[in-house]
Amino acid sequence: MHAHETTAAAGSPTASAREWWEQRYAERDGIWSGRVNAVLADVAAELPPAPGDRARRALDLGCGEGGDVVWLAEQGWDALGIDLSVTAIERGSRASVAAGIEEQTAFVAADLATWATAARFDLVTASFLQSWPVEIPRAAILRRATGFVAVGGHLLVTAHAAPPHDDLPVELREYRFPTPDEDLMALQLDDTWDVVAAELRSRTANTPDGDPHQVVDSVVLVRRSRG
Repeated sequence: MHAHETTAAAGSPTASAREWWEQRYAERDGIWSGRVNAVLADVAAELPPAPGDRARRALDLGCGEGGDVVWLAEQGWDALGIDLSVTAIERGSRASVAAGIEEQTAFVAADLATWATAARFDLVTASFLQSWPVEIPRAAILRRATGFVAVGGHLLVTAHAAPPHDDLPVELREYRFPTPDEDLMALQLDDTWDVVAAELRSRTANTPDGDPHQVVDSVVLVRRSRG
């Protein structure tokens, strides 16, 4: 399955966000831990196998440097990661090769506001799809994400529900964090969906200086029960 594709178009509505993130990724070789997000790991461990004997298929929206994609592939999923940043996608692709699971992964650099696929997935996940300080059309992206979920599949939206640490740059201190109810409303679900969870969850994380502290995540998990 391994692929690395760039479809980011210059002049798109999120061009400025793309430029900001490229600058952010240029600051150092890796800006994320490379570890799977805790909520995703907990949720994925409880999901049923795919029908028949095929591998389960996962789509990671805003995959960053590919930590979740690599972890999913290591658990036996076929995983596709999409991100606005070409640099992030290149790093994710290299991480999958280093982990020896490149045949189960694919990475595409694209604008989630316009990217589309005919494929349908057993799990679509968007972990911390929050772009600071340059905004993206997040609510619209989440609504579009529902269209990528197969019947019987799940959509997981995990977001910061409060500042992840106290030492935020000035431009981020006024950011309004989404609530579970707001993200659930953004999905605009009909009666073909079941709400599995819409809640706040706390966990222990580290500050930029390495000190442990409590953070709060907004978690929305929904299941497409029928087509």
